[in-house]
Amino acid sequence: MREAMIPSARMTACSRAPRRRHAFLRFAAIAFAASAFAAAAAAAGKPVPKPAAKAAKPAAAPGYAQRDDVRAYAAEVAAETGLPQQDVERWFAAARFQPKIVAAMDRPLLEPPKWYQYAPPFLASERVEAGLRFWRDNEAALDRAHAQFGVPPEIVVAIVGIETYYGRVTGSYRVIDALATLAFDYPRRAPFFRGELKEYVLLARDQGFSPLVPKGSFAGAMGVPQFMPGSYRRFAVDYDGDGQADLWRSHADVVGSVAHYLVRHDWQRGQPVVLPAAIAPDAREHALRRLDGGISERRPLAAWHADGVAPERVPADFAAEPVGLLLLEESGDGDASLWIACPNFYVITRYNKSRLYAAAVWSLAERLRAARPASPAGG
Repeated sequence: MREAMIPSARMTACSRAPRRRHAFLRFAAIAFAASAFAAAAAAAGKPVPKPAAKAAKPAAAPGYAQRDDVRAYAAEVAAETGLPQQDVERWFAAARFQPKIVAAMDRPLLEPPKWYQYAPPFLASERVEAGLRFWRDNEAALDRAHAQFGVPPEIVVAIVGIETYYGRVTGSYRVIDALATLAFDYPRRAPFFRGELKEYVLLARDQGFSPLVPKGSFAGAMGVPQFMPGSYRRFAVDYDGDGQADLWRSHADVVGSVAHYLVRHDWQRGQPVVLPAAIAPDAREHALRRLDGGISERRPLAAWHADGVAPERVPADFAAEPVGLLLLEESGDGDASLWIACPNFYVITRYNKSRLYAAAVWSLAERLRAARPASPAGG
């Protein structure tokens, strides 16, 4: 729910965790220094300086009721959808501009993280253990989705774990505020977000909720799997049979919807995500020149073979091509691993366009699968 910052399914609350973690650490260091100073002063019998008086609270962020462009868009949405114009105008008028969202969208990324910097929070033992609990609690739905859509349970569980830590972190912005801010005050992506805003009010109508209530990510992604409104309407499925696809409260619906999203984006049943790459020593430099931001273009396997690049081992039923070459930085000393990125890897990037995200999903899935207790014989 950057192009890589506006993934197809959603804009996640968690996928930017490493960057936010650095900001948090800076804040924590300042707070720690201040508290340490106060404690030292108190211990020395010196008066602790009083904090400066708090500034008056700023006025509430303005709504969009008086803007001609917003009223015109409300009329357009009402005409296209059949929603009452007065309701659409009221919803848009109740939205509040959020400057922090625009700042987050415009924040420059001076240097993309490396794999060894990006991956650890997503592969921590606590997240693996939480994923195993999610898998156990939703085993029936995961097995059904595997049979129906061909998406392995560990892939679905890994996506949910990376997106929102299995529903723990689903976003704190009102969805209407996030979408309105980006639709009306972020010109670079305004057409995309105006479309999502229209999808959102239609979703509210379909689901029977007030569009002024739900909260999500800073880009309007929603629920446990962080679907953007358009993806919610196109790919969410009712997997618990209650007549509604609920991505906030029904984990069965979450499981079915993530698997459905992947298969609708060409997930290939029974095929790998990545394979270890073997590169002839005299072909390595030429192969690395094909990388752009750590991943190459996709080419037929025969073309890679001609350039001295091949999977170390190929499954007997391997029929997945074209494929790419993926580099993952394993340390700050220049160590790196090289992988053949199969079509299912690129399907995961339809959820989030980052190669690091897709690699983290695969890596967490592998850890979950390895840690999963073996089924009893005959079970």
